[in-house]
Amino acid sequence: MKSAVEQLATYKSVHLNPKNIRTHFFGVPMIIWSAFLMLGTIRFEIAGVELTAAMVLMLFVLAYYYKLHVKLALGLTLFIIPVLITSEMAVHTAQPFMLAISIFVIGWIIQFVGHKYEKAKPAFMDDLNQLLIGPFFLMAELYFILGWEKQLNAEITPIARDKRRAIEAAKRGL
Repeated sequence: MKSAVEQLATYKSVHLNPKNIRTHFFGVPMIIWSAFLMLGTIRFEIAGVELTAAMVLMLFVLAYYYKLHVKLALGLTLFIIPVLITSEMAVHTAQPFMLAISIFVIGWIIQFVGHKYEKAKPAFMDDLNQLLIGPFFLMAELYFILGWEKQLNAEITPIARDKRRAIEAAKRGL
């Protein structure tokens, strides 16, 4: 498994433009919420307890985040619990799947607009695991804005810039 530094640096390499990062602070939560809503429609019972696919996904994804970086995972836990609660509330509306699809599409449009500013393709196009790193990256960026995890920021930023230079050089055929 790649380290948090490796994963974040790879993601940051195509997320250096502040406008792109801002779009992601809107698009990524919309995509996550809508995915949780879609997965919340898949329900099953274990030992008399009703569960959803969203709940199961949450447990696996949070376990992965905790394995990568405990402090960032704590922030993601605080983010994901309200997402799970509100998406669960929306499951019981008249058209939950249509609501989910609509928000999902809008979230992705916002993402791709951000990448127009960045002039780089999304990270997941080269590595699907980067879809999981998007929320992890945004939590790291939030921590950096708050002045937390300065050492992590100092580690990933030069690596990200070097990776970006390599991407740009490859584009130019060097």
